[in-house]
Amino acid sequence: MPKLNAQAPSNGRRGDLARSIDTIDWSFTGLGPRAAWPTVLEQTLSLVLSAGVPMAILWGEDGWVLHNSAYADFAGQRHSAFPGRPISEAWPELAALNSRVVKVVLGGRTLSFRDRHAVIERGAGPEDVWLNLDFSPLLDANGIPAGVLVILKDTTERVRVEQRLEIAQQAGGVGTFEWFPASGELHVSQEYRKVWGLDPDIRITDDLLISLLHPDDRAVSGPARLGQSNPLEYAEYRRIDPKTGDTRWIARRGQVISSERSGRRRFVGIAFDITDRKQAEVTLQKSEERWRGLFEQMHEGFFTAEVVRDAEGRVIDFVFIDINPAFERQTGLIAAQTIGQPVREAIPGVQDELIATYGEIVDTGQARQFEVYIPALGNRWYEAHARKVGPERFAALFLDITIRKAAEKRVFESEERFRTLSQSMPNHVWTARSDGSLDWFNDQVFAYSGMSAEQLTGNGWAAMVHPDDIDIAAQEWTEARAAARQYQVEFRLRRHDGAYRWHIARAVPIKPEGGGVAHWIGTNTDIHDQKEAEAALEISAAKLEARVEERTAQLLEMQNALQQSQKMETIGKLTGGVAHDFNNLLQVISGNLNLLAKDVAGNERAERRVTNALAGVIRGGKLASQLLAFGRRQPLAPKVVHLGRLLTNMDDLLRRSIGEAIEIETIVSGGLWNTSIDPTQMENAVLNLAINARDAMDGAS
Repeated sequence: MPKLNAQAPSNGRRGDLARSIDTIDWSFTGLGPRAAWPTVLEQTLSLVLSAGVPMAILWGEDGWVLHNSAYADFAGQRHSAFPGRPISEAWPELAALNSRVVKVVLGGRTLSFRDRHAVIERGAGPEDVWLNLDFSPLLDANGIPAGVLVILKDTTERVRVEQRLEIAQQAGGVGTFEWFPASGELHVSQEYRKVWGLDPDIRITDDLLISLLHPDDRAVSGPARLGQSNPLEYAEYRRIDPKTGDTRWIARRGQVISSERSGRRRFVGIAFDITDRKQAEVTLQKSEERWRGLFEQMHEGFFTAEVVRDAEGRVIDFVFIDINPAFERQTGLIAAQTIGQPVREAIPGVQDELIATYGEIVDTGQARQFEVYIPALGNRWYEAHARKVGPERFAALFLDITIRKAAEKRVFESEERFRTLSQSMPNHVWTARSDGSLDWFNDQVFAYSGMSAEQLTGNGWAAMVHPDDIDIAAQEWTEARAAARQYQVEFRLRRHDGAYRWHIARAVPIKPEGGGVAHWIGTNTDIHDQKEAEAALEISAAKLEARVEERTAQLLEMQNALQQSQKMETIGKLTGGVAHDFNNLLQVISGNLNLLAKDVAGNERAERRVTNALAGVIRGGKLASQLLAFGRRQPLAPKVVHLGRLLTNMDDLLRRSIGEAIEIETIVSGGLWNTSIDPTQMENAVLNLAINARDAMDGAS
């Protein structure tokens, strides 16, 4: 039997494999000695080694492996261990598959697999591969299957490309088709079915697709396009959804491929749904129409322009592309003379800074809002909003604010005058926003409080107010703001040294014409000295009132005393007159009794009566003397008297003068000395005291 290397090519890898097979001692393998190999095995091996596609032989029930160089290239680093080994050891990861293959093929059947997925090890770790595999039986001399011929094709790259294509089609909604006009044969992808709204299992024909087209669009699809010079140029058409009846848009693009041998043509292309884009175009068109209407009617000026650069790429000018009517009104420029013109020609003398600003917007892509003063347009101010709208273009929206700037200048000047005046005032001056939060203070507030603007701004001023005054101050401020009326309150404010001083706070609302409160202006005036003066005045007034009450009481007492004195004087005068007349009567009685005593001399009984009568006259004379003293008609006659006996002897007089309703108790201290007094006047004084005491008692009249 000829040697294998004589049959196999000697070039490159094929010769190496043949020599390797020749050098192996096959007697230690299941194949047995080389000389005993069947003719069919030798012949098939020669064919396999000379083949340019991956092929192998699996001999016997164990599947002893013999392979060619193309198969070795597929197996990678593992191929050197294959010769003389069973397939289960050569590819242990595919043992289940190969065991089934050997069993089936040795049973006389063939097996084929297309794009069969497997995970194999070729020296660089586990790999995913896809393979086309064909297994055929090798018959021995008796026609019995003795081995398996393996033909392998690695389809991994194609499968991965198809997978990526399918993912791309699904992600992009792109369907593919292949149409043979001559036979009407049509092959489409699943995504193509989705684009047309067709079920996966429905048979698709050209007639079916044409029936789903909008009647007005059938000229761009199907047989109608075969006569065109480029039947598969880009086209858009509408199709009717077979389920809902809705209309959707489809775009198609492809090319015609002709066979050089048969001249048969086939159309290959893609189709994708563009309904959303078409709807967006309609929406955009309507939006552009509305925008154009707004563009023409808007009050603000608007223009688009394209920048002009020098050789070094710096923006040195820009050209007007489009302007609206408001642009003309607000700049005085005419559209026909402005569009297409550089700004330096349209507005001679325009400042370089304005051109640089628009150039920066284009270069950075950052939108800007700014105010610009353009003397070249009649010393006018504009407020502009600009943004980039193209590689070298920008759009600007602007408004003439010259009047507003003049008003702002007047307001600024007015505020400066207000601040100057406020800083020159000794009072605290402050302002507040419409919500009541304070936002400005003059320097006097900072100097007094020792606090900063950050500490006072908003509601921070409340930290200055005395804790006992904060509630009323806050309540008044809230009510004044709610009613938009003047605010006024008195409270104590803490000075930087911790002392509290009284202030009166006043604030008035600033109300623009036809609007609510825009601002508040307020002052705090120190009234501490005034409050102290008022407190002192209140104390003085209280003292004066007390003194007046005291003096009034004294006057009332003096008046009562005067009235009592006048009463006593009147009584005295009356008593004096009565006592005088009574004394005259007593003189007559006394004289007659003395005469009577002489007449009844010797008559003891009569003498005793006359003596008793004279004693009564004496007592009456004494009473008359006392009455005369009470009436101040008795001349002073001082003599030495014992006061205790004098007071005791007055007991009857006091009881008769005061009345029996008043209980009288006479207490005389022991050891009293004799006193030189007028007894009558002394009795009169005691009598006056007793009568006054009676009149001062409860129930006195």
